[in-house]
Amino acid sequence: MCEHEGLARAEEQAEPFAGRFTEWAREAVFEAIYRRRDVRRFRSKEIPPGVLRRVLDAAHHAPSVGFMQPWNFILIRSVATRQRVKALFDRERQAAACFYDEPRRSQYLALKLEGILDAPLNVCVTCDPTRGGEVLGRNSMPETDVYSTCLAVQNLWLAARAEGLGVGWVSILKTAWLREMLGIPAHVIPVAYLCVGYPECFDEQPLLQTVQWRSRLPLDAVTSEERWRDAAMEQAPERCCAPER
Repeated sequence: MCEHEGLARAEEQAEPFAGRFTEWAREAVFEAIYRRRDVRRFRSKEIPPGVLRRVLDAAHHAPSVGFMQPWNFILIRSVATRQRVKALFDRERQAAACFYDEPRRSQYLALKLEGILDAPLNVCVTCDPTRGGEVLGRNSMPETDVYSTCLAVQNLWLAARAEGLGVGWVSILKTAWLREMLGIPAHVIPVAYLCVGYPECFDEQPLLQTVQWRSRLPLDAVTSEERWRDAAMEQAPERCCAPER
């Protein structure tokens, strides 16, 4: 049962809202959200063109500030290109390992954090901050172009999950090198490098939660009314001075 289901059942007696989805449609939306996972292990099965088209079209229908639609989707199937990206990942992973002490370092290096060569398709999602010229609503927060692109990534991820596809976001990459490899113009920002394909399985919970690297924060710890409140800090012992570094 999804986390929201009990509340949804209780609300069934309320007067229905005309724009509300049917019960089964609501359940499908929440199921995609709660069962989405960051996938690293894929089968070699190719993605049918119609399925891929639907997933990309869902991404393209993400909301964007001023309707600027700053995203592009680079589809990468070439093994040679993916091998170059994998080499870049391996180098950056080794560099990142230096920031951890043992046994955390060994645990980090043992984690499978990408499926670049396993997945039949890699997708680089980019942001073009110049698209649309003067964009309505963007003057005060110009970075909303990147935020909008992230919404396209989320749409892609949820649509992929609904189609039975897995998606893995590879963040251990230097964007300057990635830009050069893929011929991305200097002003365009590589936002997400995704591995996409049919997974070996969908895990019950996120990998980093399974291996006890991190756990999900309680909703109440990240929710406040009217003003900022950090619940974690409220529970921490008071300190009279800044901690030593």
